Amino acid sequence: MGRKPGHSRGRQHGREERDSEFVDKLVHINRVAKVVKGGRRFGFAALVVVGDQKGRVGFGKGKAREVPEAIRKAADAAKNNLIRVPLREGRTLHHDVYGRHGAGKIILRAAPPGTGIIAGGPIRAVFETLGVQDVVAKSLGSSNPYNMVRAAFAALKDQDSPRGVAARRGKKASEIVARRRDGIDSPEAAEA
Repeated sequence: MGRKPGHSRGRQHGREERDSEFVDKLVHINRVAKVVKGGRRFGFAALVVVGDQKGRVGFGKGKAREVPEAIRKAADAAKNNLIRVPLREGRTLHHDVYGRHGAGKIILRAAPPGTGIIAGGPIRAVFETLGVQDVVAKSLGSSNPYNMVRAAFAALKDQDSPRGVAARRGKKASEIVARRRDGIDSPEAAEA
């Protein structure tokens, strides 16, 4: 029952090609100890963020007795939980957004070109793998990396593009973008 020469398993080969498009970043690694009769048994928990730098991003956690195995499990979990985030001009968010998870609270703000990623630690990893170049983020609550990443994902899920808003309202995307450009939605215009 031998395979034909030059023939590889289809699923494995396709998976390797699919994985090469993703960039993964290790956000946090935690060493945990279980006390047993002979002493302590150590394990590791990893938090990894994975993205294609074109608007798709996901996070996952993995636990194992060895660090590389925990990272691999976390990366696989992250690839199974990808979300698509609409980006303006492929570099920033469409609008400011707030997200929270537990005690983790985060504010994400769109930024003009050249601003860069102004965010700390775990949130920076999310934006680097997402492909955002200009954004300002502020974490207000918990500094726990798990809660910060989950709060960032809660905020990114609320992100909406003008095209999506137009489809819901039954209008053209150009009408909604024109309103934003003209400043009709601004408080000064509402008072006039």
